[in-house]
Amino acid sequence: MEGTLWAFVPAIVAIVLALITKQVYISLFIGVLTGALLYAGGNPLLAMGTLYTVMAEKVGANVPIIVFLVILGIFVVLMQKSGGAQAYGNWAGGKIKSRKGALGMTAGLGCLIFMDDYFNCLTVGSVMRPLTDKYKVSRSKLAYIIDSTAAPVCIIAPISSWAAAVAGELEGDAILTFIKTIPFNVYAILTLVMVFTFIILKIDFGKMAKDQQFADITGDLNAGLEDLESENEMKILPSAKGKVRHLVIPIIVLILSCVGAMIYSGYYFNEVTGYGTVPQSSSVIEAFSKCDSGSALAIGSTFALIVVGIYYMIAKVVSFKDMMESIPQGFKTMVPAILILVFAWTISGIMGAKGGYLDAEGFVKTSLTDKNFPYAICPALFFLLAGAIAFATGTSWGTFGVLVPIAVTLLGADSSSTILIMTISATLGGAVFGDHVSPISDTTILASAGANSNHVNHVRTQLPYAAIVAIIAFVTYLASGFLATSSLAGWLVCLIMWAIVAIIFVGVVIVIKTLSKKTAFTDIKSQDESN
Repeated sequence: MEGTLWAFVPAIVAIVLALITKQVYISLFIGVLTGALLYAGGNPLLAMGTLYTVMAEKVGANVPIIVFLVILGIFVVLMQKSGGAQAYGNWAGGKIKSRKGALGMTAGLGCLIFMDDYFNCLTVGSVMRPLTDKYKVSRSKLAYIIDSTAAPVCIIAPISSWAAAVAGELEGDAILTFIKTIPFNVYAILTLVMVFTFIILKIDFGKMAKDQQFADITGDLNAGLEDLESENEMKILPSAKGKVRHLVIPIIVLILSCVGAMIYSGYYFNEVTGYGTVPQSSSVIEAFSKCDSGSALAIGSTFALIVVGIYYMIAKVVSFKDMMESIPQGFKTMVPAILILVFAWTISGIMGAKGGYLDAEGFVKTSLTDKNFPYAICPALFFLLAGAIAFATGTSWGTFGVLVPIAVTLLGADSSSTILIMTISATLGGAVFGDHVSPISDTTILASAGANSNHVNHVRTQLPYAAIVAIIAFVTYLASGFLATSSLAGWLVCLIMWAIVAIIFVGVVIVIKTLSKKTAFTDIKSQDESN
């Protein structure tokens, strides 16, 4: 079974069951168990042993991420108890007078928090949810905006945990090569353009449009479905002394602490001795490329929590007793997301997304390197492969960790090669697309948690939006790949590529806007006739 197509069966089983049953926990567990049975040759006892061995390995490797999530949960509870979140909602409510404004502010905040997608999803959701609730924004719409301004922003930000992860897969001046991929990342950039375009033009379609109509009519923002955190939802009484600064200052402290910890970890980190006293990096950019983002986020958030706790006690908006009570409360709010992440990580591990066990990585490498593909179709091909692998494994980082080295092997390591840069960029964009539409993706899960949305419904409603952007990206890469292998300069290829994107996207927007108007008119006519 190792190194064959069977390696992807666990993810397929989990995804299909999740979409059919809408029960993500049992679906993921059955997917993991299927993988363990395949690896153990059908022996149930050996399979169970393998399952929990892999789970222990993945949880152990991701303890810093779990710590970071728990601390963010505590942060959210503290900001609510301080009255800062309520004060911000009241302030923003006075400034924002429409649903469009609330959605625009949500998307804008998502773009500003570009350092890490985990931090982005949970921070934007907790801060903006009270305001979007005021204007009856459906939770599926909120989750879509959070998800679409998380990974797409991080993958085009030179200073982010994603940039560091990509740089780790490249040779030479890795960060410079990464920066060159940014203008060619059609999926990430167009996703952001689509979010703001649809907000401005008030476009909704498909299941997401129905969810919004349901919210407008009934006031139920989750379309009658159970949200991700409903079982752990707590009634928190905010402090009457809360001010906007009690929300803004903690967020600033958290951002600065996490960024500072990432720079520190990359600047002083040594692979042999760990954190030493001799600087190993000569610049901030290089420090980011070498940082251990998981550990840095855990360290930075821990430091920020201590500082903010002291600040709240001095400001007398949260007592010491309330602060201690916030620790288990914050942990409790993150239990659903952590549980799903543990299963998702275990599926990735048993599949061997980065090698080992069923060795999905080995299958991909063997399948590609055994064939000579025409260079011109490499961007489109790698976009499709990255999307499929990220969808099946639920990991963007694991996907470009597999495919980027293959792209470099096939096309050479010359960072001035337009076809290489475009192929790497297509791989990064494809990985983000697969991540967006996968129900076992950690970022998708956290977007659901941040929006307090039903997870499977978030995946279903986001799929057609992400698919539109992916189709445009694929067609563009297919056409532009031939230009990239010509003698045209890289900047000219990029310019022509975006001209193609603009023409297709404008056409798509016009068609969707026209169809949505016709649908709305039909719905109104049907209601009048029934009355």
